Amino acid sequence: MPDPAAAGPISLLLAQPAGSLTGVLFIAGVGLAGACLSLLAELLIRRALPRLGGPLTVRMRLTTAAATFALSALLAWRFGLSPELPAYVLLAVAGVQLARIDLQHHLLPNRMVLPLLGAGIVLLGAAAGVSGEAGSLLRGVAGASIMFVLYLFLALTSRNGLGMGDVKLAAPLGLYLGYLGWSHLFYGGALGFVAGGVASLLLVLKNRGNKPKEVPYGPSMLAAGLAIILLLP
Repeated sequence: MPDPAAAGPISLLLAQPAGSLTGVLFIAGVGLAGACLSLLAELLIRRALPRLGGPLTVRMRLTTAAATFALSALLAWRFGLSPELPAYVLLAVAGVQLARIDLQHHLLPNRMVLPLLGAGIVLLGAAAGVSGEAGSLLRGVAGASIMFVLYLFLALTSRNGLGMGDVKLAAPLGLYLGYLGWSHLFYGGALGFVAGGVASLLLVLKNRGNKPKEVPYGPSMLAAGLAIILLLP
C-alpha cells in the first residue's frame, strides 16, 4: 500500500470516494479537534506561562482557533488516515500558539519549543514503527540537527535579527520536514529564511526605514514549514 504521506494533496483528494461524506467528515473532524486542542493549549499556556498566556481578546482566540482548524483540516487532507497525522496536527496546534506569542512578545519559550521537539520525536517514532519507515525518523532527527546548526550559524554570523528562540525552533521544524524528505527539509528551511527576510523588510518599510530591534521570525519559519509540508508531495 502506498504511503499516504507521500501521495500529495491532489492524489489524496482523488483517492477519496466521489462525494464521500466519510472523507468530508473525517477532514472536518480533524479540523474541529485541532481547534479544540488550540483552546486547550491556550488554557495550559495561561497556567504554565501566565505572562505569555494573555490577555487574549475574543477576536484573538477565535483567530487562533480558526487558523488551527484550517491547518488541521488541510493536514488531514494531506496525510489522510495515516500514523503521521497526529504528529503534524500537534505541529499545527503548537505552531499557531508559538506564532501568536512571538508576534505579541517577541519570544519563543523553551517550555513550548523543546516539548514540541520531544513530542515530535515520540509521535513520529511511533508512526515510523507502525509504517516500518525507520529511515524517515532517522532522516528527521538528522534534519533537526542540520536546521539547528544552520540557524545557529546564521544567528551568530549575521545581523538579520535571528534570536536563540528562532534557532531552537529550527530543530523541531527540521524534524518534521526531514521526516518527509530531504527536499522538504531544503525548501522548508530556505523558504523560512526568505520569508523572515521579507517580513523584516516590510517592517523596515512600515517604520520608514528604521529597522525594529526585534523581528519575530518564528511566524515566518512556521508558515514556510507548514506550507512546504502541505504542498510538496
